Amino acid sequence: MTTSHDSHAYPSPGSPPGLLPQTADLAPADRPAPGAAPLPPGAAQQGLGGHRRARGPMARIWRGREDDARWVRPAFLALLLATALLYVYNLKSSGYANSFYSAAAQAGSESWKALFFGSSDAANSITVDKPPAALWPMALSVRLFGLGSWQILLPEVLMGVATVAVLYAAVRRRFTPAAGLIAGAVLALTPVAVLMFRFNNPDALLALLMTVTVYCVLRALEGARTKWLVWAGVAVGLAFLTKTLQAFLILPPLALVYGVFAPTTLRRRLGQLALSGLAMIVAGGWWVAIVELWPAASRPYIGGSQNNSFLELTFGYNGLGRINGNEAGSVGGGGGGGGGRGWGETGIGRMFNDTIGGQISWLLPAALLLLVAGLVVTWRSKRTDTARAAFLVWGGSLLITVAIFSFMAGIFHEYYTVALAPYVAALVGMGATVLWEERRSFAASAALAGTVAVTAYWSYTLLGRSTDYLPWLRWAVLIGGLAGAAGLLIAGRLGRPGRRLALGAAALALAASVAGPVAYSLTTVSEGHAGSIVTAGPAVAGGRGGPGGGGARDGGMQPPTGQQGQGQGQAQGQGQGQARGQGQPPNGQGQGQGQRQGQGQAQGQLPGGMGGREGGGAGGMGGLLNGANVNSAVEAKLTQNAGDYTWAAAAIGSQNAASYQLATGKPVMAIGGFNGSDPSPTLAQFRQYVADGKVHYFIGSGGNGGGPGGGGSSAITTWVEENFTAVTVGGTTLYDLTAEK
Repeated sequence: MTTSHDSHAYPSPGSPPGLLPQTADLAPADRPAPGAAPLPPGAAQQGLGGHRRARGPMARIWRGREDDARWVRPAFLALLLATALLYVYNLKSSGYANSFYSAAAQAGSESWKALFFGSSDAANSITVDKPPAALWPMALSVRLFGLGSWQILLPEVLMGVATVAVLYAAVRRRFTPAAGLIAGAVLALTPVAVLMFRFNNPDALLALLMTVTVYCVLRALEGARTKWLVWAGVAVGLAFLTKTLQAFLILPPLALVYGVFAPTTLRRRLGQLALSGLAMIVAGGWWVAIVELWPAASRPYIGGSQNNSFLELTFGYNGLGRINGNEAGSVGGGGGGGGGRGWGETGIGRMFNDTIGGQISWLLPAALLLLVAGLVVTWRSKRTDTARAAFLVWGGSLLITVAIFSFMAGIFHEYYTVALAPYVAALVGMGATVLWEERRSFAASAALAGTVAVTAYWSYTLLGRSTDYLPWLRWAVLIGGLAGAAGLLIAGRLGRPGRRLALGAAALALAASVAGPVAYSLTTVSEGHAGSIVTAGPAVAGGRGGPGGGGARDGGMQPPTGQQGQGQGQAQGQGQGQARGQGQPPNGQGQGQGQRQGQGQAQGQLPGGMGGREGGGAGGMGGLLNGANVNSAVEAKLTQNAGDYTWAAAAIGSQNAASYQLATGKPVMAIGGFNGSDPSPTLAQFRQYVADGKVHYFIGSGGNGGGPGGGGSSAITTWVEENFTAVTVGGTTLYDLTAEK
């Protein structure tokens, strides 16, 4: 099964998918730099990078490369269009999705200072607990087009489409168009990707930037081009400004692969890596330097930190604390050594467990098997072979990320696994087409058939975890996958006469392999998702499951309107709750519907569903992980004379504050930050704000009781209760801070 792919010819139109030559007909900017390894024989005529300049840019967009078959570019454009349509379908049902970030986007749309720092409110009391890069596209969208669900979520959809395009380009450059299309389709249909590219957490932008990083490294490996390695560093720096240290997870394998396999001298390789590192520091460090040097008294408090320091946030709560579970101000860590507690058991099987398996692991076993097969096929190639380097780059990124995710003892949510989706998809696209090309070898056909069989069995297992969810599908997947695997194994032994059988078996195997993810993805887009913890697909036995994920209070309110939305919600039982609701988007145009399933601890009828504007909520973490439903009477009360105050109100915890801010469009102070446990503001500071007439109301109900750590937020709550009179408005307790007892 081992072979050197440097001698493979460019496949003619209609030929089986296979590897492309190393490089070809490179434009001057893409030619190997001085000291780089020479191009392989024949590369000047055809192959990778065949960018001929006879046609204009528009013709190139619609037709693609001159040496491509006519179906290639239309198929690629169809993939992007299908991805976009899938991701925008029923998009508005999620309302504001994660109110925590939506409120920050709303604040950034009104205040450039809030935009720069990533503040939770336009008056700049405190920032979100992440750097602000992921907020910038949303805030600019809201600034240009107004506040609404589409304005918040459409940038995430565009990031998803862009990620699919970049992944296709990365795989297609060294392999075939078929490999790129398979990789792009697998990514687009991964359930957690479908979820997060329709949601406003930072992970969508992070996945895009990580994919861009790998693409740039692969471009640099083609001819030891310094500029592409520098661009990779820039992408990592921007990823750091998206989700801090998670951006650095894939750096070790990328640096190692480039340092060993780049086609130039060792000294030059090391110098290029140093330049890339410098670019990364500049791209990610400029904002950090400004924030750290800015006088603390004139900027917002750094949310998530205990000492008002972004560096502390980076290396503590968002850094090492995620690994060892020691997170100051956290809502509770995981459990090292398989202990579990709040974030599930750690260990090598974490990515396959009941909670996470259906999000990402459908093709994870296949990706691992195809990684091994791809390395076996390319192992005897020369040092600078880019096919082997591609397997090492994508595979190394996958393995190190899986390892960290599996054993980290701190906060871990299912949706984090979207970071794995591009790596899994690339390995599936590359590995499947490489084995297809080698299928006349019994070892290759057996490896391909075995991968399909394992994938079918694992899909059968995952589908069985969702009670009463399309019971016929799991059997169809299993039978179809095993039949496709058998056909691939037999066809490989028949030689040329078995070509039709091989094509039919491949089509059946592909359909069986993606049927489970497709079903989960369609379920995901048919439902609304709101709050801080969301999951793709249906509810599963033993997992949080469903669009509500951690299912606490109904949250993710629909965009504000002049009319009150109507909703009905219901929470059931000690474990699983369900809420359904309808809400009206801005100006009363259209109607959004959503469903949330998750864990709750309340029984009976809720006065408002997800997207309803009435009532409160029940269960779980209250306003800590999900926003509150804002009564129209409360909204009217808070907006009255709001322009006379810096903050229309103050509330414990960012999710609570976000709900009232989105409903009123006025700044609402988030006391204690996301968890209610940050020391901002202190009691003395809050009392001074009140004395200066800067805060109108204190919202006493719908909070989380001062956060897990109590601290300053508990002291503020006690002081308010002792000195101001409570008034109940629409079921919500308000304290007018301008009128003491």
